[in-house]
Amino acid sequence: MQQPETILTRIERYLLQRQALAGNIAYIDIHRKADSKLDSKPDIAVIPTLDTPHREPEFSHQPTPTAAASTSSTQDISLMPKASNSPADVLSPSLFGETVQAPEKKQPTAYAHAAWQSASSLPALREQIHTCQNCKLGATRTNFVFGVGNPNAGLMVIGEAPGADEDAQGEPFVGRGGQLLTKILEAINFKREEVYIANIIKCRPPENRRPESDEVAECEPYLYKQIDLVQPKFILALGLTAVNTLLKSKHTMGAIRGKVLEFRGIPMMTTYHPAALLRNPEWKRAAWEDVQLLRKLYDEALSDK
Repeated sequence: MQQPETILTRIERYLLQRQALAGNIAYIDIHRKADSKLDSKPDIAVIPTLDTPHREPEFSHQPTPTAAASTSSTQDISLMPKASNSPADVLSPSLFGETVQAPEKKQPTAYAHAAWQSASSLPALREQIHTCQNCKLGATRTNFVFGVGNPNAGLMVIGEAPGADEDAQGEPFVGRGGQLLTKILEAINFKREEVYIANIIKCRPPENRRPESDEVAECEPYLYKQIDLVQPKFILALGLTAVNTLLKSKHTMGAIRGKVLEFRGIPMMTTYHPAALLRNPEWKRAAWEDVQLLRKLYDEALSDK
């Protein structure tokens, strides 16, 4: 009666040969006859073929100790199957199959070569993108809300998306929340016209809902270009949705307010959105502490230069 190890070895070799015939792997049998010792096991080397770079057998790799492997012009790799206590797993084709490589990330949209990418000023950029219809918000907006303020501002304020007043006037932060923002800036000695104010999304989402991921994906490159043109020394992100969208992560306001973050190499701080402060007046003290710290760090950064 044949030993179980011999039967399993033949099954392994059979399945590996089948894959070789299918062109999935290159099969080299460097089987050595056991010299009367039952514990001596044949060696099986499997080398992935060059024309199938993304296919890798699910095995752990160990160097082959045989002479045949060491003299081969191509580096042989001995593959030992993963341990399993289940007969079904031992004979499962997946044990000798291939791992599927993660799909490649989608290439960026044509924005990389879009004409507006070469815009040398904010007015030129606005002229090229204000008719954008790349997402569904283009069909529902009243006005494209580009941005406003000093094109060479040291401080750039970034919000989430326009509201009803902004959509009607085509300017960010002009409603009640915008009026409060103006007062906050003035309280730390920034005139509204001295800073640059923009939103991640340039069109109002219906009913002031949060921007959806596809809308953000289409609109964010415009904001990045605005940042590149303004080159601010500091960024103030207003609201948790804005900062989480920018950083592509989930935070709580308590965990990040009062801390210096970084976005595209620029120091960034975040605090409550003015509209949230109108709904929750008890948060105003914390927001006041945040913007005072921002002013202090801003002045220190300028004095160091």
